[in-house]
Amino acid sequence: MIRNLLRAALLVLAQHVYGQVASDEQYIRENYSKAEYDIPVRDGVKLHTIVYSPKDASADKKYPFLMQRTCYSVAPYGADKYPPRIGPSPALMRDKFIFVYQDVRGRYMSEGTWTNMTPHIDQKKGKNDVDEASDTYDTIEWLLKNVANNNGRVGQWGISYPGFYTTASALAGHPALKASSPQAPIADFFFDDFHHNGAFTQGYYLTFPVFGIKPPKPTSDSWFTGEMFTPKPDGYTFNLEMGSLKNFDKYYSQNFYWQETVNHPNKDEFWKKRDILPHLKGVKHAFMTVGGWFDAEDLYGPLNTYKTLEKNNPSMYNTLVVGPFGHGRWSRETGHTLHNDIYFGDSIATFYQNNIEAKFFKHFLKEAGDGKTGLPEAYLFDTGKKEWKTFDKWPAANVEKRKLYFHAKGKLDFNAPKEGKSVTEYVSDPLKPVPYTANYKQMSGFTPFEYMSEDQRFAATRTDVLVFETDILTEDVTLGGEINALLKFSTTGTDADFFVKLIDVYPDDEKNHAYMPDPKVVLAGYQQMVRSEVMRARFRNSFEKPEPVIAGKVTDLKFRLQDVLHTFKKGHRIMVQVQSTAFPLFDRNPQKYVENIYKAQDSDFTSAKHTIYHQADAPSSLEVEIIK
Repeated sequence: MIRNLLRAALLVLAQHVYGQVASDEQYIRENYSKAEYDIPVRDGVKLHTIVYSPKDASADKKYPFLMQRTCYSVAPYGADKYPPRIGPSPALMRDKFIFVYQDVRGRYMSEGTWTNMTPHIDQKKGKNDVDEASDTYDTIEWLLKNVANNNGRVGQWGISYPGFYTTASALAGHPALKASSPQAPIADFFFDDFHHNGAFTQGYYLTFPVFGIKPPKPTSDSWFTGEMFTPKPDGYTFNLEMGSLKNFDKYYSQNFYWQETVNHPNKDEFWKKRDILPHLKGVKHAFMTVGGWFDAEDLYGPLNTYKTLEKNNPSMYNTLVVGPFGHGRWSRETGHTLHNDIYFGDSIATFYQNNIEAKFFKHFLKEAGDGKTGLPEAYLFDTGKKEWKTFDKWPAANVEKRKLYFHAKGKLDFNAPKEGKSVTEYVSDPLKPVPYTANYKQMSGFTPFEYMSEDQRFAATRTDVLVFETDILTEDVTLGGEINALLKFSTTGTDADFFVKLIDVYPDDEKNHAYMPDPKVVLAGYQQMVRSEVMRARFRNSFEKPEPVIAGKVTDLKFRLQDVLHTFKKGHRIMVQVQSTAFPLFDRNPQKYVENIYKAQDSDFTSAKHTIYHQADAPSSLEVEIIK
């Protein structure tokens, strides 16, 4: 009965969404005129741009520009072809702006040569010194002069890679640029997307044709599809049988981005040039950076974009929004808001779009633009209490820094260990790596998604996964802010990875909610991952100059997990799991030091025993910030 009612509800929702899409497209045709331009920039390259202008625009009714620059195509191309939606949200589409979409240089219908994460040039010395900022400046100049009935103000937004273009384009410094909203922006490919703390995100192996094949000429077609391949449905077995990363040359020997990745295993000048964060200085217009707490692709980017802007530009309007979403999911309403098995509430994306995003753009592009938006500095969702919270600064001011210490027999608490000798050991075998998810279908998908909040019971029973757990909490504990893993370890090998997970353990009597996507899952005893991160021990002192671990020596390893805002409720437990593989999300460390893991031989992979210390003179812990 309940299942049938749920199916009926989902059918009604699907019909509503389809009807909304249909009505949106009709609305665009009735209210917007479409024009396509090839806009020339300073070095002579022409950038293909589509402009949707409100039909009621006039000398007495002028509109601002709201622009997105993308490497993913501004289709549909053609004067008589309209998309199902324009703008960041239905609310802004109906509020009316001059919406501008541009293919960045070297992609789809734009001329020029494309490169990943275009290096920014702070001091441009001539017309051939071009980057995303210069292309944006020249585009804005052209739009202001050639698109009628504009009010002289420009805003921009973009999600994921277009989020990076939003950040980089904001450095144009054009006086008409008033508001930028990078959403799930990539900031640095050595810490976002393709790497985490230098460890390769092997779960992205299918994406390389998109980023590593250049089109021979401007085209409306996706030229790279012929280079894509379909793995076995069991992605775990496919990647394990592939062996060392060097064996991916079988597919990617002509892929320029794969070759760049393989030949730059450390954070050398190649990656440093593609890190946008050091350039975020002298920004004067308004920013609203947006992210999702369960964004498996880009969580480092939004948090560090906001923090860097805040540090370098203290007087600018700068705000942060993070909701209970996966990658970019705030841009589409799903009705019941879930990530994996966890239900957070209803219509949360619509709340964000109407009460946060629309308010930001309307204020700076149509209204006073004086910064008095009524929005807080940080609008963040508590994923444990399942409600929005507002903050005057982030990380929050009213926090208490504490350490969750590891203890013998899997204990975890806020008291430092007193034992003279206390360790936990495990053997990590890269030929039998710990899977990062129990969802094997996800392992052969284009990118990982669900694991960020997944039940970790599948991992907790393995002998190569250490589990540390508090007693049942007698009061709520809200972790809000930054988290650092502080490990004391030794190994029989000369290199090692450590994957640390912060987990919310539900009570044994927890009831399932009404919208469970999988009827076989029970929330009683659920081990919900709240945050995780991997660290490669070779980078413990420098990401630029790796060094081997001395076998048998007690070694410090400190690394940042991304921020959280999560209340562990009374009756729950806090758990930390430690392991050395999370496969095939991240590549396997051979555990024998080699200069370049991308070029390691299959014979280099060796089993090693790792020891985690939790004693008075060598405590391991998770450093957290508790909101009081």
